[in-house]
Amino acid sequence: MTRKAVWFLSALAMMLVMAPVTFAQAAATVAKPYDWIDFAAALALGVAAAGCGLGQGKATAAACESSARNPGASGPIRIAFFVGVALIESLTLYVFVVVLIK
Repeated sequence: MTRKAVWFLSALAMMLVMAPVTFAQAAATVAKPYDWIDFAAALALGVAAAGCGLGQGKATAAACESSARNPGASGPIRIAFFVGVALIESLTLYVFVVVLIK
């Protein structure tokens, strides 16, 4: 990247980081302490979604490779692939339900 692009992206990142502080208003009442459970739930959802994406990518690659190696077994491979992807996706859905409950 050129220096101009790096400078521009750095300035843009700083503006995005400082915007909430700049437009914040003074609190009329005493602020309550931050609830870390919300942060932990959001972090868990992000980690689960990232793991789900990586797992589905590996499962898709393995299913495509095995179907290419043995086209006669593509039916059972497809069934196992769909069951595996459903189980992988359920992890993210369970975490999403926990976040919504909280």
